[in-house]
Amino acid sequence: MKRFLLLSAALFAAAVAVSAPRVYTLANDRLTLRVEVDDAIRYAVDAPAGPILLPSRLAMTLGDGRTLGEAPRVRRSVRRTVGETIEAPLYRQRLFETHYELLELEFAGDYAVEFRLYPDGVAYRFRTASKEPFRVERETAEWCFAADFAAEVTYVRPGGSDPYRSSFENQYLSEPLSACRGRETLIFAPLYVDCGAAGRVLVTESDVESYPGMFLRAGGQPHSVEAEHPGYPTDYVTDGSNARYPSAYAGHIARVEGTRTFPWRLLVYGRTDAELADNNMVYQTASPSRVADTSWIRGGHAAWDWWNGITVAGVDFRSGVNTETYLHYVDFAARYGLEYVLIDDGWYSYEHHDLLRPRDEVDLAKIVAYGRSRGVDILLWAVGNTFCEQLEAVCAHYAAMGVKGFKVDFFDRQDQPLVESLYRMAETTARYGLTIDFHGIYKPTGLSRTYPNVVNYEGVFGLEQLKWTDRTEADMPRNDALLPFTRGAVGPLDYTPGAMLNATRANFRAVDQCPMSQGTRAHQVALYVIFDSPLVILCDTPTHYEREAETTRFIASIPTVVDRTRVLQGERGEWVVTARRKGDTWWIGGITSWTPRDVEVDLAPLLGGGRWRATLFRDGVNADRVAEDYAIETFATDCSEPLKVHCAPGGGFVVRLEKM
Repeated sequence: MKRFLLLSAALFAAAVAVSAPRVYTLANDRLTLRVEVDDAIRYAVDAPAGPILLPSRLAMTLGDGRTLGEAPRVRRSVRRTVGETIEAPLYRQRLFETHYELLELEFAGDYAVEFRLYPDGVAYRFRTASKEPFRVERETAEWCFAADFAAEVTYVRPGGSDPYRSSFENQYLSEPLSACRGRETLIFAPLYVDCGAAGRVLVTESDVESYPGMFLRAGGQPHSVEAEHPGYPTDYVTDGSNARYPSAYAGHIARVEGTRTFPWRLLVYGRTDAELADNNMVYQTASPSRVADTSWIRGGHAAWDWWNGITVAGVDFRSGVNTETYLHYVDFAARYGLEYVLIDDGWYSYEHHDLLRPRDEVDLAKIVAYGRSRGVDILLWAVGNTFCEQLEAVCAHYAAMGVKGFKVDFFDRQDQPLVESLYRMAETTARYGLTIDFHGIYKPTGLSRTYPNVVNYEGVFGLEQLKWTDRTEADMPRNDALLPFTRGAVGPLDYTPGAMLNATRANFRAVDQCPMSQGTRAHQVALYVIFDSPLVILCDTPTHYEREAETTRFIASIPTVVDRTRVLQGERGEWVVTARRKGDTWWIGGITSWTPRDVEVDLAPLLGGGRWRATLFRDGVNADRVAEDYAIETFATDCSEPLKVHCAPGGGFVVRLEKM
């Protein structure tokens, strides 16, 4: 009997030893990452003030029935500390240092998982080393939060026949994580989560290449979300604009090469909202530049025809889609030192779906040549599918003409073939010396690092929405003060600011052909500092800008490509203050929601003392009643006193600081 008990105890101890997970830990002074390997692979994340993620599973199910991450057997583990200096043309930091703790686990079955712990977040990705291509049926990616934290969530608009079709332009909803369970529609990233004393995080991804982009939905664990990917399209339909959408999907999400890395799954971290907004996680985990010489790529300001309905007044020609109107836009851009004119929808016919066949009323060669003579370059808009169908011929033709780039639109998808087409467009345009701006598209995933000629992304509830969204449905000042901590924290955004017709909350109306903004004039000007946009738009008509020449000159003087960016203060949806440096000059911009606010900015830590000439563009004393009221003042400061500015409801300010 005694021998039997001893044998049973030994067997029990062996079973416990076998079932005990292998645990790997990475830590820095801000976060701890714990990886557990037993029957599955799970990871958890803690901050000094408390847990953020409870053990969350990761796995990948393949077409042959295998699941990477199921009953895993570790063959080898590698750890090291890595430091990098990243050159970043057109990014918000021209050059920055980063470092991370690395853990790579190699498993039986020719796959590995790499984990990285940065000061500003956690990243992991799969890597495979198979000899043959394979299909990915699904990927399991969980984020199991430690509590029912408050979140800012963007949902795909309900009601469509395709749950994966989205322009990615919806407003954020403030709700607890548990509310996601009551929604039938998918979430699109980034997802913001307020983890209380533990900090703030974003759930998103980077380096998405030859793979579908990630949606999110409520997970199986309490307070969790998990990834969901669109299937691989098997059939398509096109609409009248020639935009192309899947009409059927396969049972798998991707067809991939056997040896490759997969997208990074990111948990972006900041102890405060301002720290979160200041992160570099997406850019630093993206693939390095594949453009050898980036010196030809430039950002800048663009006059734009679409938002203002191509309306100009005080001229002797009929404004519209015609050569005379676009020459007028060129003259306006030249007078104010704008680098570009963006010719949007209408210059070619939807009927013919042919970018090599402009309308008879539009002499592009003449417009481009005239722009060149005045120091203004031309950009062209196109439906993305039409651009893809004619990609090589269109790039060759218009690059030879002197066009400098394209804005492509109406993708509304993130399946694998669409992602692959973005890389193809980025590579081809770079080869012809053309920039590209993606609209109707998902969030940035680092493509602008891999191809720096990708100068902007939409994927945002931007100013164009106020052409048709009334004040009962849109709260733009809150939206603007939320974006730096959510969508704007993962990459550049083409919000298209610059409205010269500005309205208080009570006076705003949605008027398609004569649109206005919510909030003050100074708020609109501040957006040129607040948002990351290497290529920015002046959305209003030249007629309004000529009438408001002082404001126009101030906007045109704000640099779009900078050396350094710092988010100084703020709270999501309430207010934000951002500083950007170009050379020896600093620009500080601030905005508030409909709540008026007195802002104080301590200049000494930023400027380091000395005497500076300050030029302040701020809300006028009556801006709470007349939103277009503003004031400009110039003064000297030695940084010994903080900058104090009052912001009206929906207000803002910009200060330019030049060394004396």
